[in-house]
Amino acid sequence: MTSLTLSVPTELKQEMNVFPEINWSAVAREAIKNKLIQLEKFKQFTKQSTFTEKDALKLGREISAKAIKRHRK
Repeated sequence: MTSLTLSVPTELKQEMNVFPEINWSAVAREAIKNKLIQLEKFKQFTKQSTFTEKDALKLGREISAKAIKRHRK
């Protein structure tokens, strides 16, 4: 098995220390595994997409403009 060093903020480490019985390495492995599954599903979902970065930027600008308009009312 390969090792991975993970840095966490001091505050987070202090909170983790409250639960010394937890195998934090196992928790991290499971979180990474779940994220990879999620990314693979996303990759498969978007594989056939014709939606371009230009389309995404245009849509983002339209949504932002509508949100600003709604909040100004």
